[in-house]
Amino acid sequence: MQCQKVFLVPLLFLSALCCLAQSSAPKPASAVDNDFVQKQFGATCSILPGPVPQVADLDGDGVDDIVIAGRCTNPLMDAAQYSFQVIDPYYTYLGYSDPKITTQFATEDPNMRGVVLLIIHGSGPEAWRAATPKAKFVIVNLPFRQISVKKLELKKKMVMGIYAEEINDDKTISVTFWDGKRYRYQPLGSALD
Repeated sequence: MQCQKVFLVPLLFLSALCCLAQSSAPKPASAVDNDFVQKQFGATCSILPGPVPQVADLDGDGVDDIVIAGRCTNPLMDAAQYSFQVIDPYYTYLGYSDPKITTQFATEDPNMRGVVLLIIHGSGPEAWRAATPKAKFVIVNLPFRQISVKKLELKKKMVMGIYAEEINDDKTISVTFWDGKRYRYQPLGSALD
């Protein structure tokens, strides 16, 4: 009987740990739907079919964040109500830093109008699903076909970057990354190089 108790206590402890781990484990990013996006960014935003939402720690705080490819008809209109920042790292790199101006730039491809990246910096154990996230961003004017989140070496430090296969004839690859204060865009060259 004593032997059974010795094995039973560790077994119960391990079972409790497994239950706790399962209840706090992050849900897959595939659980993201238009209702979630509209709750976080407003009714004018929706998920863009194709690119899969990417979960990673983008800002280096140890909490998962999410990047969602989306479409927003006028993100500036909803920014204050839904507490997010509209940013344009692409045109900031090219010398135009005001999204109030750059959101008015017309794209040659009508399919790319309103295409954005929706980013949620997570907070607490709920991470990016928290009722009040740490920060939210809408990145406008990034001409991407596909995105993926991978490590990037930045000044001898590893950070997570949002790599984009851009939609142009030479298949340019670029990376957008959090530098500790803001998102920055950097072209990396052609995928054919």
